[in-house]
Amino acid sequence: MRRAVHPIEAESYRILRSLVDTADLPPYTRDVTERIVHTTADPGWVDDLVTAEDALAAGAAALAGGAPLVVDAAMVAAGITTYPSTCLVGGQAATDLAGVEGLTRSAAAIRLAARDAADGAVWAIGNAPTALFELIRRYDAGQLRPALVIGLPVGYVGAAEAKAALRATGLPALSNVSARGGSAVAAAAVNALLYGDPLR
Repeated sequence: MRRAVHPIEAESYRILRSLVDTADLPPYTRDVTERIVHTTADPGWVDDLVTAEDALAAGAAALAGGAPLVVDAAMVAAGITTYPSTCLVGGQAATDLAGVEGLTRSAAAIRLAARDAADGAVWAIGNAPTALFELIRRYDAGQLRPALVIGLPVGYVGAAEAKAALRATGLPALSNVSARGGSAVAAAAVNALLYGDPLR
């Protein structure tokens, strides 16, 4: 997907590349890594991300083909302005299910979304570790076959553990090792797969 690139964004990327050498990264890995560094102004992401080029390529192909995009937080959706996404966390159904099952609303929303996006969706988790754990449970139960899981939840309680659990599944995934993450970072990863290199 091509889009107009503002001169400030272009200059930001030129500065980024003067600070961090990403030239040897595979194309999708480079796009995602640079977009996250650009979004956060934090080159430390280069050594924190865990990427797989084939998984990112599959995610990009799924989005190019119009696959469902499911996100765990409205802030993730807000950061992805050119592609429709599903976010059920604010709905009454998620609130009701959470109460009945003893789940967080984020986990309940993922369970609900799994009913309609079981095959070939891209999932972007940027807020709640419980959402990522629930996604893994749905996969382990044979209810999900994602094209890609962007697992970048944030927090001192469960975030690093959820991402480690994601990597252990063998699912096509993007994650990071540390507890940091967030909605803006997850949205940046999706945008990288949609837009590619802004200087290309």
